This record gives sequence, structure tokens and C-alpha cells, in this order.
Amino acid sequence: MKGLLADPAMRDHLRLIEALVFASASPVEESAIAERLPEGVDPAPLLETLSRDYANRGVNLRKVGTAWAFRTAPDLAFLMRKEVEEERKLSRAAIETLAIIAYHQPVTRTEIEEVRGVGIARGTLDQLVEIGWVKLGRRRQTPGRPVTFVTTQGFLDHFGLEALKDLPGAKELREAGFLSAEPPPGFTPPEEMGLDGEEDDDGLSDAEREAEAAMRLDDRDGF
Repeated sequence: MKGLLADPAMRDHLRLIEALVFASASPVEESAIAERLPEGVDPAPLLETLSRDYANRGVNLRKVGTAWAFRTAPDLAFLMRKEVEEERKLSRAAIETLAIIAYHQPVTRTEIEEVRGVGIARGTLDQLVEIGWVKLGRRRQTPGRPVTFVTTQGFLDHFGLEALKDLPGAKELREAGFLSAEPPPGFTPPEEMGLDGEEDDDGLSDAEREAEAAMRLDDRDGF
């Protein structure tokens, strides 16, 4: 850290990163930060330096998946909260569904129902998609090619998780009442996955994937 701060160029890079993350309304991807730095400058050690520098302040620089954001220090978060009446609260079914997706992703609707032991009401998955915590993953290469569901970076950010590996284990979820049934045979949580639990590239462009997602959301039979 002292070595970085002793270099005038590195201090300028730190100030640039600090300004970029502070000015952004959403977490900033590390790759986007790298694009703003001179060629050959690795943002990783710079971000770690800033993170340590902010560790004991009122705001912390936190990693959210592959992105970075300033967030209120956990011990001061209660001062920032304002009690409001939410017009739309998550139902018990939606909370259970979200927990199953987070733990087992990528997972199909049928697999979610097998874990819960009951069917999912129409609109439950829609709600999770609408609030930005769940999105459509790639289709399974099985008959019917069912679509899968995965959590988003917004999910990680909202729940203060750096990565999916920080999720509670199956035992903790069952103790909380989220996993009352055993998963189907051969259906185990991933040991290592990307940010949103998707597999390797499915060959679709982002635009094609978004178009497919939009069509799936319009197709109520798919939920």
C-alpha cells in the first residue's frame, strides 16, 4: 500500500477509480475501470488498496460479484434506514423460491417445485424477475429445452454478498425454513460458478438473449 501511495501516478489512478465508483449509481465492473486506466495498469491492487483505506470509514468500498461500489458501513446502516410501508411485499412462496434459485442455480421451474414440494403460483417468478433479483439463464439441453433461472448482480448487491460462495449453506437455509424438502436425486448446489450461475456461453449475443428473455416473460405458460 505504501509503495502505491509513494508513486504519484498510482495516486492519480486511485483518485480516478475513487471518482468513477463514487459517481456511479450502480456497481462498476472491474473491466470498465480497467478501460479508464492507462494501458497495462491492473486495477485489482488499486481497488484492494482503496478498499482497505475505506475499511474503517462511514462508507466502505465493497466488491459485488465482478463489480465495486461504495456502501454504508454495516454498523451504521441502521442510521440510514427509513421505515416505510411497502406496497408490494414478497410472499412466503416468493422468498422460498428466491432461496432455492440462489442455492441451486441454474434451476428450472419444475426443479424449484420439486424442492419446495408444491407448485409455484403464477406471478411468483415474474415478481422476482421484475424487482431485478432473478433473470433467465440458458436453456437446459433436455427435452423441451426448459429455461433456467439464476440470480443477478442486483441480488448480490441488495443482500450484501460479494459472490455466490458467500450464500448460507443448505443446513442454514433449512433451519431458516426455506428448504423444507430434499432436492431431487443428482440435484446438487454448484461448487464454483460465475456471478449469475450461468454455464459457458450459449452462443447467443446479449441482444438475442434479452429478446428471448422478453418473449419468455410475455409467455405466461412458461411460468
